[in-house]
Amino acid sequence: MSAEKIAPKATDAASDAASQRKTLMPFIVISISYLLFTMTDGGVRMIVLLHAYNQGFTAMEVAIMFTLYELAGVVTNIAAGMLGDRWGIRWTLNAGLSLQIAGLGMLFGWDTSWDKLSAIVFVTLAQMLCGIAKDLTKLGGKTVTKLVTPDAQQTRLFKLVSLLTGWKNALKGVGYFMGAALLDSHPLYGYYIALAVMVGLVLLAFPWALFGLDKNLGTAKKKPAKLRQILLNPNYNLNMLSLARCFLFGSRDLWFEVPLPFFLRDSVHGLGLPRSVVGAFLAAYIILYGMMQSYTPQLVIGPLGQTPPNKFVAMVWAFMLVPITIGIGAATTFSPAFLERDVNGMLGALIGGIVVFALVFAVNSSVHSYLVVRYAAGDKVATDVGFYYMANAMGRLIGTLTSGALYSYAAPNPTLGFAACMWASSCFCFVSGAVVYFAKDDAAGFVCGPLRCGLAEEGKADRGAGS
Repeated sequence: MSAEKIAPKATDAASDAASQRKTLMPFIVISISYLLFTMTDGGVRMIVLLHAYNQGFTAMEVAIMFTLYELAGVVTNIAAGMLGDRWGIRWTLNAGLSLQIAGLGMLFGWDTSWDKLSAIVFVTLAQMLCGIAKDLTKLGGKTVTKLVTPDAQQTRLFKLVSLLTGWKNALKGVGYFMGAALLDSHPLYGYYIALAVMVGLVLLAFPWALFGLDKNLGTAKKKPAKLRQILLNPNYNLNMLSLARCFLFGSRDLWFEVPLPFFLRDSVHGLGLPRSVVGAFLAAYIILYGMMQSYTPQLVIGPLGQTPPNKFVAMVWAFMLVPITIGIGAATTFSPAFLERDVNGMLGALIGGIVVFALVFAVNSSVHSYLVVRYAAGDKVATDVGFYYMANAMGRLIGTLTSGALYSYAAPNPTLGFAACMWASSCFCFVSGAVVYFAKDDAAGFVCGPLRCGLAEEGKADRGAGS
C-alpha cells in the first residue's frame, strides 16, 4: 500500500479521535464537578440531621428544617431548566456551586444556645440555599448525557446515564459517612471541621466548572420555553413519568431521610447506635444503591432482555417494591424482635429488608433516569429534565414532611411510627407503578427473559419515545 493512501487514513483517524475527545470533554468536566458536589450534598444532610438530633429536635422539627431544601427543588428545577436553555449549563453549574458554599457558610453560624424556633428558621434558610444549589448543579449532570449521545444510540445512552447516576449516589453515600464521621472527629469542633471539609470539596469542583465548558453548552436551539409552556408541558410521556417519579421518590423519603436515622439513634425504642455507625449504615445503603444503578444495564436489564427499557419495565420494577415495604412494615409492627426491643433481631431485619429495597429501588431509579432523557425533547432537554426533577423534588418534599408527621404523631411509640412510614411507602410504590403504565410507550411490549408480551416490531431502535 502506498504512502499516499496510508496518510489520509491516519489523518482521518486522528481527526475522529480529536472530535470524540471534544464531544466527551463536557461529560468529563461536568461529571467531575457534579460528583464532587454530590459528596457535599450527602455530607451536609447528615451533619444537619445528626447535629439536630443531639440538640434534642424531634423528627417533625428536623423534617421542617429540610422543607425549604425540598421545596426549593420544586421551584429551582423549573427555573434551572429555563436558565439552562437561555444561558447554558456552565452558568447553572457555577451558580449551584456558589450557592452551596453560601449555604455551608450559613451553617457555621448555627448557635446551639438559640431557642428551637430560631434554630429551625435559620437552618431551614441555610438548607434552602443548599437545595437550590443541588438542583442547579444536578441539571448539568442529567442533561450532558443526552447532549453527548446520538439519538440512535439508546442502549449507549442508558449505560451512560446509569453509570453517572450510580457513581453520583455512591459518592453521596461517601458524603453521608464523611459527614457523620467528621462530627465525631472532635468533641467540641467536630461540627465545624465537618462543614470545612465540605466547603473544601466544593472549591475543588470550581476550576472544572469555570474553565472546562463552552458557555453555549445546553442552550436551546429554538426560542426558550416560557414558564407557562413548561408547567403545561405538552410532552405526555414526560408528564406520566414525572408523576410516577414523584411517588417513587416519595416512597423512599417516607422512611429513609428522617425516620430511619432517628430510629437507629433512639436508645429507648430503637437501636441506640452512635452517630458514626448511623452514618455508615446510611452510607452503605446509598453506596450499594449507587453501585447497583451503575451496573443495572449489565447485571439486570440486559440479561432480562429489557434494554433499552420502556414503560413496562418501569411499571414492573415499581410494583416489586410493594411487597418489600409491606414486609418491613409487617416486621416492625408484629415481630417479637421489635415488640420486645431485641436489638440484634431488629438490626438483622432492617438490614435484610433495606438491602433488598436498595437493590430493587436502584433498578427503578436507573430505568427512570434513562427514560427521562429519552422522552425529553432534544432541542429543549434542559427544560424537560428540569420539569421532571421538579416532580422528583415534590415527591421528596411530600415524603419528608409526611414521614416526620407519621413518625412523631401517628403511633404511641417510635417503633410503630416507623412502621406507619413503611406502610405509607408501600402505597406510594404501588401508585408509581400504576401511573407509569399510562405512558404511550407500548411499541416493544414487555420482555422478561423468555417472557414476551405485546411485542410489536422486532429490533425497533426507539421504543415509543413520547411527544
